[in-house]
Amino acid sequence: MSFTYKGLAGTLEKHMVTEEEINRQLQRLLQQSPKVTQITDRPAQLGDEVLLDYAGFCGDEQFAGGTAQGQTLVLGSGMFIPGFEEQLVGASIGQEVKVNVTFPEQYHSDALAGKDALFLCKIHEIRKKGQYQLDDTFAQEVGGCENLEAMTKRLGESLQAYANEQGEMELQDQLLRQAADSLEITFTPEQLTKAVDEQMDVMKAQLAQQGLSLEMYCSFMKTTEEALREDAKSAAESALKSQAAVDEIVRLENITVSEQEMAEAKAIICRRNGITMEQLKEYYDASFEQAVIRSVQTGKAMSLIRDNAVITEV
Repeated sequence: MSFTYKGLAGTLEKHMVTEEEINRQLQRLLQQSPKVTQITDRPAQLGDEVLLDYAGFCGDEQFAGGTAQGQTLVLGSGMFIPGFEEQLVGASIGQEVKVNVTFPEQYHSDALAGKDALFLCKIHEIRKKGQYQLDDTFAQEVGGCENLEAMTKRLGESLQAYANEQGEMELQDQLLRQAADSLEITFTPEQLTKAVDEQMDVMKAQLAQQGLSLEMYCSFMKTTEEALREDAKSAAESALKSQAAVDEIVRLENITVSEQEMAEAKAIICRRNGITMEQLKEYYDASFEQAVIRSVQTGKAMSLIRDNAVITEV
């Protein structure tokens, strides 16, 4: 079977965002965005969030890990050792408070377990968290829009743009998999092992974003790392085939990358990561440059496949 990457057939599924989806997203934003009110006319109460500095002492010595500046704490949350939060109730902005506590006998630091301690605290802000209403104030303070109507419209446009992007990505994935399936290629055990390692690294990074380790995930799911690696083999082989297909298209079409395209690619990287071009230079070495070149070549190869495909929209 010869390698085929032109004249492929694909289906572009176009999802039109509904009013119900927009409303659901508005409600989600409402739940995720508490209304924070600065309190200036009374002392701190249970349930308030305070912004404070503190320094901890055992005897006359300041102990490691017991100092912080600009720390936020909800009084009554139980986040600090017993007795700490309650002693800040009644404190006013700018006030310095002496908090006397005793560390629990069972404490993660043996040096502090069961010890008496003094914390010198200073309150900088007192805040109260409440709930917004779905109104113009919410649109202005959370959505950065003139009113709720404008926020709803912008949110709908954003959701539609995302749906369009997802549909296009799925289409391109269809087409690339078709091209890859027509490529006659085999991989060495070393190549497959490396590809599985990369799949596992991605999974570990995703778990880390949720505060989980691979070991914790395996425990929750009653599985093993070996079983996960076995499950990853299919996706790893598919990724290898797709990359091999792109590489072959780059070779056959003599796809090159201009300085202008490199500059645009680096600008996109900076924009997505919120850094300047000067900051990017810290990470920019030969390996990084090769990855950028490969990314641009992949994009051009995918555009070529897409432009020469027969697309049905549904």
